[in-house]
Amino acid sequence: MWWPKFVAAGVILVLLILWELACRGLNLPPYILPPPSRIGLVALTRAPLIGPHALATAVEIIAGIALALVVAIPLAIVMFARPALERALAPFLVASQAVPVFAVAPLLVVWLGYGMTSKILMAAVIIFFPITVSLLAGLKSCDRDLRLLFGLMGGGFLDSLRLLYFPWALPQFFAGLRVGVSVATIGAVIGEWVGAQQGLGYLMIQANARLQVDLVFAVILWLTLMGLGLWTLVGWIEGRVVTWR
Repeated sequence: MWWPKFVAAGVILVLLILWELACRGLNLPPYILPPPSRIGLVALTRAPLIGPHALATAVEIIAGIALALVVAIPLAIVMFARPALERALAPFLVASQAVPVFAVAPLLVVWLGYGMTSKILMAAVIIFFPITVSLLAGLKSCDRDLRLLFGLMGGGFLDSLRLLYFPWALPQFFAGLRVGVSVATIGAVIGEWVGAQQGLGYLMIQANARLQVDLVFAVILWLTLMGLGLWTLVGWIEGRVVTWR
């Protein structure tokens, strides 16, 4: 249906208009709160400056997603196959999310340096948890009757995993992946705030120090578009993979 998207676009448009009118009516200086028109103009005209930093952040995010997938998928499968291992590792999984990322980021920068490695690992830490939990929940939610049927037909664990459990869990896996990619920018940007030589987070810190608030908002706009792009890409892949939904 098209009307929910139309309503969402209309709400966003109304908010932007109100924002624009408030900035102009109250004569707010740009270094306090720039109007949306100025932010959009800066996002376009300063693209040669923002683009290279956006590319660096995008590389960190994509590498973080890849690292999270490489770790999360096998771990979820192993915990599904060995419930005792799940009970042993569950507190550590929760603890990995309970620790504030601002507390971990400085340590990663000290250990791994100011390059991309610390930012990639930070992004992976944030993405890792929703993917692991969602895939594990999907595997465990498989229909009991289908499990019994596969057992009666002589299907081993690996065959059942390939033909039954994993296809059954794919919808929940993609739901977790969507959540992960939507927050992936948080890890990368926080790592860049703590210490970096490039990236959108680094550019935001530099612009904020110079009271270039319009540039800060322009960078936020670029980050928002990147997050929406990743969300849309995962949805497109899901539609091609989970064809039976």
